[in-house]
Amino acid sequence: MRRYALRLGSLAAALGLWQALTSWNVDLWLRFSQFPTVADVARAFAARLSGPDYWTDLTDSLTRILTGFLLAAVLGVATGVLVARSRLAEDLLGPVLEVIRPVPAIALVPVAILLFPSNEQGIVFITCTAAFFPVLVSTRHAVRALTPVWEEAVLTMGGGRWRILCSVVLPGALPGVFGGLSVGIGVSWICVISAEMISGQYGVGYRTWQDYTVVDYPGVFVGMATIGVLGWLTSTGVELLGRRLTRWLPRTAYEPGARAPGSARSGGARQPAWSGQPAGSGQPPGSGQPAGSGQPAPAASTALPDGARAEETRDEHLV
Repeated sequence: MRRYALRLGSLAAALGLWQALTSWNVDLWLRFSQFPTVADVARAFAARLSGPDYWTDLTDSLTRILTGFLLAAVLGVATGVLVARSRLAEDLLGPVLEVIRPVPAIALVPVAILLFPSNEQGIVFITCTAAFFPVLVSTRHAVRALTPVWEEAVLTMGGGRWRILCSVVLPGALPGVFGGLSVGIGVSWICVISAEMISGQYGVGYRTWQDYTVVDYPGVFVGMATIGVLGWLTSTGVELLGRRLTRWLPRTAYEPGARAPGSARSGGARQPAWSGQPAGSGQPPGSGQPAGSGQPAPAASTALPDGARAEETRDEHLV
């Protein structure tokens, strides 16, 4: 409850500061006198809610964002798994994807206009492209980070490639996949609004740009607030779905000043890290030999750590 109170308090403080700066026409370096007040935006928002255009724009933008994002999620996860698991796919698709990835999705508007017969399909294409690459990169890294021991266990029990994919690869990569989806949904909103401003006929971005051209600044802020709320709701939905599907992950909340269990100092004598040896044995830690046995200590293990062993054996598990 305290956290929600803090969040509401910070939002109320921001709105109060906005109202004060615009009401007093503060012009120090930033020109707040050009901004509408919170009351002006609230009146414009109430007027929009009573008209049909607002809900039409809302429906169009949500349809575009959800269509493009779902396509990007399916294609991004599939391509990421394929590139991470197959050296041939990485050699064929990797160079093309890495050349296209730095290009901003909004720069593809001319390409979309040339490729697709309608603006609606072009906007969905831009939205899909914007979300595709964050999902692809996150999925690829998540799959490559999986330990080969899990695959070896499935193979030992008689499982095949599809069993490994469904029981090891996809579940193990889910946390990374949802990290990419969270980034992708935010980038999708940026690009769909920009595409609507450039070539759309309806939508929140189109209406916001129309309000700017007729110098309706309260209407512009209504559009910005609508975009912010929609982006927050969709991002929260993706996060909640990710938590639902990864319930097996340990989740701990950080508390400033909290001590880990057993970290407090005790009044007794401090035990050494190799307390498995009897007191007064005189043996070095890890020797495992009783005092005075005269037997040499076993040689230190030369086994590679798990990370190095995983690097050496990863290529053996590429399909």
